[in-house]
Amino acid sequence: MPDPNPTVGELFKAQVVTDEQVNAAVEAYLKDPETRAYPIAVGYVLDLAAAIAVHGWASSVVASPEISLGFKRGAVWTAIVLARAQKA
Repeated sequence: MPDPNPTVGELFKAQVVTDEQVNAAVEAYLKDPETRAYPIAVGYVLDLAAAIAVHGWASSVVASPEISLGFKRGAVWTAIVLARAQKA
């Protein structure tokens, strides 16, 4: 049975989520990595902390003090796009 919760990437393809909304979610996570129920789009929330935590590569990138902020943004963006959003 397929997962009833779409990924942020699927919502993006369906034009439910915009670039600006994904970028705002990235900035929200970087500002507060403990962010939980983030409203990613109308009717959908995303647990940002969990989205990054389950994405091993993004977690290690964000945790490394040697990695640039730009690279960290890209890693967080990737983890968010792959994460499953919940209906609000």
